[in-house]
Formats: sequence, C-alpha cells, structure tokens
Amino acid sequence: MFSKLEEIVDKYNEITGMISDPAIISDQEKYQKLAKELSDLKPIVEKYEEYKAVLTVIDEAKEILKSSDDKELVEMAEMDIDENKEKIAKLTEELKLLLLPKDPYDEKNIYLEIRAGTGGDEASLFAGDLLRMYTRYAEMRRWKAEIVDFNETGVGGYKEVVVLIKGYGAYSRLKYEAGGHRVQRIPTTESGGRIHTSACTVAVLPEAEDVDIEINPTDLRIDVYRSSGAGGQHVNTTDSAVRITHEPTGIVVTCQDERSQIKNREKAMKLLKAKLLEMEIRKQAEEVAENRKLQVGSGDRSERIRTYNFPQNRVTDHRINLTIYHLDRVLEGELDELIDALITFDQTEKLKQAGL
Repeated sequence: MFSKLEEIVDKYNEITGMISDPAIISDQEKYQKLAKELSDLKPIVEKYEEYKAVLTVIDEAKEILKSSDDKELVEMAEMDIDENKEKIAKLTEELKLLLLPKDPYDEKNIYLEIRAGTGGDEASLFAGDLLRMYTRYAEMRRWKAEIVDFNETGVGGYKEVVVLIKGYGAYSRLKYEAGGHRVQRIPTTESGGRIHTSACTVAVLPEAEDVDIEINPTDLRIDVYRSSGAGGQHVNTTDSAVRITHEPTGIVVTCQDERSQIKNREKAMKLLKAKLLEMEIRKQAEEVAENRKLQVGSGDRSERIRTYNFPQNRVTDHRINLTIYHLDRVLEGELDELIDALITFDQTEKLKQAGL
C-alpha cells in the first residue's frame, strides 16, 4: 500500500510541475485532463501527508521515552503515542478507501426507472410509493427530480415511471437501489385483512454524455403519438409524444413529458443513451464482479434486494441482511441509513478483493 502511495505522490508532484508549463496551458484539452488528474490525486496526497505527520509525532514521542528521565515528560509522550496510534489506525482505513478505483459514473445524474411487477393494482400503487420515496430523498439532498415518462393506472399508481434526478453524486448514492423491491401489506380493497405481496423493479441509469455512447442514426426508428394520461395537464391534443426504438438491441424509450415534440425527442435520446450505457456497465460489472455478493451497478432487475413490510413497519435489505423498523420514515425519503450500510459493505468487499 505504501509503495503505491509513494508512486501517487511522485505522480502528483510531476503533474504539478507540468501544469504550470506555458505549452500545457495553451493546450486546453491537455491542461483540463491534467487538472482533473491532479484533482483526483490531491485528496490521497493530502491524507498521506497527514498520516506521515502523525507518524512523525509518534516517532518524536518514542525518542522522548528513550532519552528522558523526566516523569511528567514521559507520561505526556506515552499519552501522545496512544492518542496518535488511534489516529494512525483511522487514517490507514481512510487511505485504503481512497486507493480503491473510483466508479467513473459516480458523479453523474441518473435516470431512475420504476416498473410495477407482480401484484396488479397493488404493485402499481407501490410504484407510486417508491417514486415518492426517491423524489423526497432527492429533495433532502437538494437534487432536482423531474418525470420524463410515465404510464399511469386508473387507481392512481404507475405501470412504469421514469424520473431524471439531477445532482452531484446522484449515481454514487442511488446505484444501490437497482433490483427487485417487494412490498407486503393489506390492500385497502381487501375486506378480509389478508396481507398481499407485490413487487416492483427499479433500474438506475447514469446519464450518458456524447463521449460515453455513440449512436448510429440509421439504427433508430422514431414514432410520434398523442400523449396519454389521466387528464389535466397531461392531456395533449397534438402528436408530441416520442417513441424511439434502437433496432440492434430492441431497446424502446418514450417521452411525453413536454408539450414540444422536439424537447420530447431530445429527452428520449438522452434516456436511450443512458440505457445503452447501463447495458455496457452491467456487462463489465458481471465480468469483474462475478463472485461478489453485492452486484452494485450491475442492474440485475431479477434479484430481490429489499422487502417493505407494512404490518411490522419493517424494511429488510436482503443483500446485507439489514432490517430496520421505521418503514414509515424510509418511505418519506429517509434512505441514508440503508444506503450508508450498503456503501460500507461494498467498500469492505472491494478492500478484500484488492487485498488491502
């Protein structure tokens, strides 16, 4: 680990020297690339400098223990060593995490796609609950959420809904939500008080840039149609909704959120790029992490990841065997306890794999 850290320090110093070169400054593309690399390395270098500074304090205290007969000074040195040993342990763990490869998509905005599965009307209502949960979570983190596409049901739920969540680090937090979500509750229409089980699937797609995904226009079939909806603002009398089919993969995306066909087309193209990028990420994740318990970012929708049990006010995440008993607060968007536990688990698995 420490040889790797020394290499990073050398690289950081080398780039620091290069970036002030007038020839580099005049080449904006090269300058920006180096500036980004420098920005990525800086937190590691600063943490390592902090580690070395604490190590120096311990070494100095040890020297006092060897050379001094002053009882008070010796006691202070021993206290310094104990206190700073705890700091060293903490800094070592922080350095290990900083050395883990960064997910290149962590900082991106996301498309969150919720689809009702088994359970009929009850599943569509649960899809609405999940939509509210994620939009409330976005609000708490001061992210922006906007619905891109939806297919409503007559009971006030959704067969499917796609929401764009814009905010720094949205993918880094919400990528853990991809998979099957199961709900257990007594439907309002159930006179016998029996608990029904229904399910939804959630997909989390990082927003793709043009540099991430290239699409051949000849691979696309684009149809326009009249927007649907339960009434009110969603009713549209013009053919402004857009459906794009990517023929090589069979992926179909639609957008009917905007009144303008051009805007809907732009949004649908962005969603298509995100879906194609997700396919690529999933393929890579499956190759790299075949044996990992937590397939983070793999987008495996068939895997049941979480159960929401209403009678017991309980949420269980099956990947890490975590159960919490405040489902009501989770559905109000208080997801950090679950997400933080998943991040910690994922980092621990990665550290094991990296041998750190």
